[in-house]
Amino acid sequence: MHTNFSADNGVDGHLLFDRSSALDIAAFVTAGIDLSPGDAIPSDGDPRIERALSGFLFTCGPDHIRHPEPIEGRGDRVRYPLHGSLAGTPVSRTEMSPDGLRCSAVTEVDLACGGRAAIERVWQVDGNGQGVMLEDRVVNIGASAFAPMMMYHMNIAGRLLGDETRIESASLEGGSLGWWFDEGESAHFCRTAVAGDDRWAEVSLSALPGLQGRGLHVRFLTTTLPFLQMWRCQRGRANVISIEPASHRLAKRVDLSAGGELDLIAPGQSRDYALSFRVG
Repeated sequence: MHTNFSADNGVDGHLLFDRSSALDIAAFVTAGIDLSPGDAIPSDGDPRIERALSGFLFTCGPDHIRHPEPIEGRGDRVRYPLHGSLAGTPVSRTEMSPDGLRCSAVTEVDLACGGRAAIERVWQVDGNGQGVMLEDRVVNIGASAFAPMMMYHMNIAGRLLGDETRIESASLEGGSLGWWFDEGESAHFCRTAVAGDDRWAEVSLSALPGLQGRGLHVRFLTTTLPFLQMWRCQRGRANVISIEPASHRLAKRVDLSAGGELDLIAPGQSRDYALSFRVG
């Protein structure tokens, strides 16, 4: 599924939704340029994640959001899959508005821990095409409680960046950071997101030469996404940087559990998440 839109500055945009993976975004094209990294990504040995990572946005969760870890009470060999269970799960049903600016979907997913969840998703392009909004509701439709975890992996082709490109956010010390942060071919960080009075935090990749100097601006609701994680990889053929609003800090599940940070939702209960992005 896809939608086209035109911003008030005359720049056309195009979103390609992936019905085979929770209605994630396989491509985000603006002014004829796709921000997605394509095949310039590393391999972790999981085909569904390789497919998802090559697109502009994929959703980690709703039962786990980072690298595989043992499932509680099942021994070391039974593990949550890389980035959780949702990626690679086909949608159950979708609906597109007549004007193509609103697309909704429901994806039902079996969780690695034995539970079951539904992700009720709505994508909305604003009237003049200046921004794209995502609203998700994770509903426990299983017979047992589980701890919802969500992270939105927004992947940008490194070929679009230059020496002048910076990460800008109130969540960073000093408010700004060069995109090539830390040493080596790959690096990541996770910070507590600093929100405004409206509880939304913002992060931007500014001055991208590959976008004629424009930037990518991302906002996310910190009530359920209180952390900003970022990752970059320039190793071999890989050249990608990711903006990753997350529900949990960067820590092992056993540490999150010990800290009381894995809040459960019972059958029938739900939790809401939201973010938006624009180029400008």
